Amino acid sequence: MRMTTDEALDLFLNAPLQDLCKKANDFKEKLHGKKVFWVNNRQINYTNVCVLHCRFCAFSKIKKDNPEAYDWDLPTIHQKAKEAIEKGARELHIVGGLHPDHPFEYYVEMLSSLRSKFQAVNLKAFTAVEICHFAKKSSRTPKEILEILKQAGLDALPGGGAEILVQSVRDKICGKKETGEEWLSVHRAAHSLSIPTNATMLFGHIEKPEDRIAHLEMLRNLQDEAPGFFAFIPLVYLPQKNDLNRIVPKRTSEEDILRTVAISRLFLDNFPHIKAYWIQMGIETAMKALHAGASDLDGTILEEKISHAAGASSPIGLTPSVMQELIIKEGLSPIERDAKYETYP
Repeated sequence: MRMTTDEALDLFLNAPLQDLCKKANDFKEKLHGKKVFWVNNRQINYTNVCVLHCRFCAFSKIKKDNPEAYDWDLPTIHQKAKEAIEKGARELHIVGGLHPDHPFEYYVEMLSSLRSKFQAVNLKAFTAVEICHFAKKSSRTPKEILEILKQAGLDALPGGGAEILVQSVRDKICGKKETGEEWLSVHRAAHSLSIPTNATMLFGHIEKPEDRIAHLEMLRNLQDEAPGFFAFIPLVYLPQKNDLNRIVPKRTSEEDILRTVAISRLFLDNFPHIKAYWIQMGIETAMKALHAGASDLDGTILEEKISHAAGASSPIGLTPSVMQELIIKEGLSPIERDAKYETYP
């Protein structure tokens, strides 16, 4: 029988941690055995200039003349892609700020030129919030934007920008960003076009456990209605250098992280994977998450800027050999994949 929201909340709040993690791990192993999936990839955070400044964000710069602002041109993006692909990357993870000046055609050219130069690599690009930004800039619908981007080479959406889908919380931490329903609508449209996506949740700030469960329920309902999610990614709020720091000055506990991973695995019974995003969790906690329901360790990353701007202490990237060694040390089997979860021996 499917877990209800009340049951999920009760387990999250009251189950002994060890029992909860075992229950989630047992469920994960029914799906994947001892396999842990990972991808050789590179993050390309192409600009930190953004028309928004969410309260939890330490990455964005509203003013283009800020000394810390940057905006990579296409040759720079191509060079970074080339460096990654020469190291065996199967995925480019491309996300950035909502730049006020670039027309939609700039992003189409970004993807089409990457696809032309690097035909074998997956292009996992743009959050639902970026898609909405492009739509507003070009007087198109998000679905029309996605259709054009798919023709240009888009393979998948990374799933960022969900934050907390509960609007009362969203209004307090990123009130000028698209609504939770708009985020869901973009992913619904992507799935209708056979563009697979991931889904995130930013937790450990001002939200309550009930809000996390409500967020998960919205995702589970959408996956029932319009399947297309590959993985759920619980993102740990990092408190440095942002406006929420005065209210939430410390990162949440490891126990809270593991409980969130475990409940996510148990509740999202229609999601293939839960990710242990080591960049934000930290490697040590991510390894524990692999025994608490997570079946995916994300990727080698190579160069990550968004979480590190907020104080992430993890490395900016890992080599494929280190990635595999970490998984093997946990008694698990590393499985290399791409953005579409095609696997490689």
